[in-house]
Amino acid sequence: MLVENINLETVKQKAQAIRANSLRMITAANSGHPGGSLSIADILSVLYFGGHLKYDPKNAEDPNRDILIVSKGHASPAVYSALGLAGFFPIEDTMSFRKLGSSFQGHIDRMRVKGVEMSTGSLGHGLSNAVGMALAAKLDKHSRKVFAILSDGELQEGSNWEAAMAAAHYQLNNLVAFVDRNRIQLDGWTEKTMTLHPIAEKFNAFNWEVIEIDGHNIQEIHDALNQAYRLRSGDKPILILAQTIKGKGVSFMEDQVSWHGVAPSKEELEKALVELK
Repeated sequence: MLVENINLETVKQKAQAIRANSLRMITAANSGHPGGSLSIADILSVLYFGGHLKYDPKNAEDPNRDILIVSKGHASPAVYSALGLAGFFPIEDTMSFRKLGSSFQGHIDRMRVKGVEMSTGSLGHGLSNAVGMALAAKLDKHSRKVFAILSDGELQEGSNWEAAMAAAHYQLNNLVAFVDRNRIQLDGWTEKTMTLHPIAEKFNAFNWEVIEIDGHNIQEIHDALNQAYRLRSGDKPILILAQTIKGKGVSFMEDQVSWHGVAPSKEELEKALVELK
């Protein structure tokens, strides 16, 4: 839906809370993916706390809800933190992250965590599933929106481009996909591993509407989602290309390949939390 007003300060605070809780979880587990969790915190915060994503934490299976698929399932700390802050479960429960028997596993699991729409982690499949859900909604004449958050590195998987082609073919104007363009993947810079540039032009060529934003600017994310809503009167799926920084918010993590999948020490956590206040 179109959201006229947004409390920027509240959404910013929630984004910082997502970051802080994500790092606490990862440190407690001594395992996890901090860099990519921090880079999508602002996007998650605008969706969950800016009024753009329709959900009911008391009824996670509400048939009238919108769908959010986080294809980059290794960013689970950010997803769990957002869901906890949104009221799906007590945020304190996330401190069992990656512990034996915990529901909060290293990659998100829809069978174990309320509010998770798709189990992800094997990269390159989220967009295909989002296309299927968006097509189902259209066939059912359902008003729901389907959102997907993709990593940039997973665009190296060919299945994404088959999904992009299908989304345009079926005129899925109810589908909005974010690309978390933080330019870093598991073991290096995306452009050294397999060149992705120019992403916007590629999606344009696949007949998508493309909106390019600063993925850490709350106002720009909000405006892009409102623009995406207005574009639903057309016949194209929408891509929001979000320029982000891996490890955003913590100076010693930002733009560092080494923080893709390394847990902070307790001392590093304390330094990070000071910066996130």
